Parts: sequence; structure tokens; C-alpha cells
Amino acid sequence: MGGTTARSGLGRVVVGVDGSPSARTAVMWAAAEATLRGSTLRLVHAADTDPPVQFLSQAEIVTSRQAGSELLDRTAEAISARHPGLAVVRELTDGPAPGSLRRAAALTGTIVVGHRGLGGFSSLLLGSVGLEVAAGATTPVVVVRGAAEPVEAGVVLAAIRDEADLGCARAAAREAQLRKAPLRLLHIVTVRLSVGSRAALRNGGNGTAREHVRVPSSVADRVQEEFPELTVHADGQQSHSVPGALVDASRHADLLVIGGRRAPGYLGPTIGRTTLSLLQNAHCPVEFIPRRGPGHGSTS
Repeated sequence: MGGTTARSGLGRVVVGVDGSPSARTAVMWAAAEATLRGSTLRLVHAADTDPPVQFLSQAEIVTSRQAGSELLDRTAEAISARHPGLAVVRELTDGPAPGSLRRAAALTGTIVVGHRGLGGFSSLLLGSVGLEVAAGATTPVVVVRGAAEPVEAGVVLAAIRDEADLGCARAAAREAQLRKAPLRLLHIVTVRLSVGSRAALRNGGNGTAREHVRVPSSVADRVQEEFPELTVHADGQQSHSVPGALVDASRHADLLVIGGRRAPGYLGPTIGRTTLSLLQNAHCPVEFIPRRGPGHGSTS
């Protein structure tokens, strides 16, 4: 099974478990992903009791850890019922969830989280844990969105802005290979909306302009060269809103892959407005591929 993961170029799968409905959906998505990769699945529950919370007694801390252990056991049983051949590792940590997930993922793992946690702020579209994990990401992060039992579209979608997104396109190609699905590379160009162009977009009259929007050829050509057996569709379109166009395109994808614009730590958080909008509003799971610094697009 380890050989499958090595051939795919994808690492271990780590998923956060907190008992919320969103996390349960994320767990099952992560289990299916680990099965495709031929890797183990690591379940992580963060009790967040280290250092001890000021207002918790020792007995309450013990109770919290026991509840977390039982949650991990129940989750592992549910996974085994659906994926009986999958190796599942359970990890109960004392620290906060974001750091615990990053440590479990190590240098190459993929972190999977639900789009909303157990917090009481229902107006937040993305839970605080998911937001913090994505903002400080150094390895791929998947925020599982969409229906609990989505209808498969049979397409992996990658958002491509320029040549720096080659690493993102490669990751999307590997995901498409696992699923035996075609890959769609989509490049969106922002257009200003005058009165005339508003009418054209509203009436579908931007077809001629769309023909002149192309995914950067260096990205599309490299992906097709490196993955010759993969069906790759490269296209582009004009839109007054890049996030809006990608959210709409996500209705017809099983997974949307997007790359970061900055490496974490040297120019602030890795997520910008478009990425945040997708993590909050996409109709399918979103895989965020962080940059590792200058030249990330030219490395595997």
C-alpha cells in the first residue's frame, strides 16, 4: 500500500476530529482519500488542555481526555465499517488543534478539516480551526465543503493564475490520477464592467472574448507532458469576479485545487481574498496548496 502513495506523489492523510457534523463529513472524505492514496489515515483529536486551562480542575481535564479518546474510538469504528481495509491511527493530543494537525502531517502530509467546527458563532462560514490551519499552512490543506454524500462530477478542477501555479497544477493532476478523472485547468481574467459589458455577460455574449483567454501554456503543457495518460482540459474565461467564477465552476467538480500566493511567515498568511472566498463558499471540497517560497512553481 505504501507504494501507491509513493507513486501518487501524495503524503499521509491527517484529519481533525471534534464530533461536529462538519468534522464527521471531513473524516469520511479523508478516509476515502487515504484509501485512494493507499496510505494510513491519522485521526487527531486535540483536547487543548496543555497548559491546563485556568478554570478546569484536574478531574475535568481527565474527563475531557476520556471523552476525546472515546470519540476517536467511535470514529475509527465508523471508518472501519465503510473502509474495512484502511489502517487508522488515533492520536489524542493535549495542545491546540492547529498545531496538533500540523505536527501530525509533518513535512508532506495533507490536513483535512471540516468547514465549520463546534464553536457557537454560526455566522462564521469557516471555523476558526480551519481558518488558522489554512492561514499558516506549510503542507496541503483540504477544507471539506459540499453535501455529506455528494454526487460525483468526475472532474478535478485547478484554479490557475500564472506560471507560479505549476505546483498547484501538479497536485491537482495527482488527485485526478487517483480518481481516474479528467483534470480541468481554469484561468479567470478579471474584466471591468461597463454598461455594455454587463449586458454582454448577462446575455452570454462574452464567448468571443472567452476564446482569447487561455491557461498559461507553460503550465498546461508541462502538466500534459508529465501526466501523459491524464485527460487535461485547459480553458479560461472572463469574469467580473474571480472568486464568483470559481465558486460557480466548483458546482461541477469533485475537488477544487488552488495554490497560495505567498510562503507562510515571510509575507504574512498564505491565503488571500479569492482563496478565503472559496474556502467559505465552494460547492465541493477545496484543496489549498501553499507556496514554499520563490520558485515553488518550478519544483515538484
